[in-house]
Amino acid sequence: MTSTGRWLLWLLVGGPVLAFSLWALFDNARLYLVTLLNSLTLASLYFIVASGFTLVFGLMRNVNLAHGSLYLLGGYVGYVVANHTGWWILAVAAGFAASAIAGLLIQWLILRHMQGEELRQTLVTIGLSIVIADVLLWIFTGQVHQMEAPSWLQGPIRDIPLIRAYSAYRLSLLGFGILIGVGLWWLLNRTRVGMMIRAGVDDRAMLAAAGVNVNRVFAITFMLGAGLAGFGGVIGAVELSMVPGEDIRLLLASLIVVIVGGMGSVVGAAIGAVILGLAETYGLAYAPTYSVVFTFGILILVLAFRPRGIMGRAS
Repeated sequence: MTSTGRWLLWLLVGGPVLAFSLWALFDNARLYLVTLLNSLTLASLYFIVASGFTLVFGLMRNVNLAHGSLYLLGGYVGYVVANHTGWWILAVAAGFAASAIAGLLIQWLILRHMQGEELRQTLVTIGLSIVIADVLLWIFTGQVHQMEAPSWLQGPIRDIPLIRAYSAYRLSLLGFGILIGVGLWWLLNRTRVGMMIRAGVDDRAMLAAAGVNVNRVFAITFMLGAGLAGFGGVIGAVELSMVPGEDIRLLLASLIVVIVGGMGSVVGAAIGAVILGLAETYGLAYAPTYSVVFTFGILILVLAFRPRGIMGRAS
């Protein structure tokens, strides 16, 4: 993008955002700040789910449109474990493990035989998504399920300036997102496993020639990405309900985050999640009728001026 294009993008986006922020702060500062916190915590949940998607789709170039169903699977498994044991931490571990194992099976039994065949991967994973969603609907029916927050995160945090009180659990989502983001960045950029993952994406044949089992590396990566979807499903089941249709919503959010942020970039996924969270939450708070317009307006602007995404690089 040329310098003129960058300035034009900043003018198109930054000008209206700054004007709106000044007006909203003077009109109702508490509503503006509460909406800001809601945006960031929702963005954190989107990032956790989309970070798994960016590992699979952005880095490995595997089109897995069953990612939303893995979110739903993890949430339902976590709900069942929490109801039977009362241990929220155990529910989180079970949701992560269930989705990770399901993801491993999808990759090992199906997708590894379709490497580089994006159309086949798309069609097969759409079918898998429908099957998983229908099986979950058959088991759990269409009834709304919602988990309770752990006792140490129940209730509001009080005496926050201007805001006065805010949900302790919802605020904790921000911490989860930061921890996972830092952990993934460290894994991909500072460890031998991360080096192998990036090398396998760039030149699979060369990595195999160096004696590395590429299929195993990719299977572990896919497993981690699927597990993050399940982890997001469990922690999201407290603030959001587990109900048929949530899988499509989270899949769509993950696609937008990865496209806006840039394929294969964890930092880009974080930026994309924040942009989506802000657009969606502020849109619902101040212009609910047109909230979806803001989301897709941002997507159009990014694709027009940064076709590879904000942090995307030329392949």
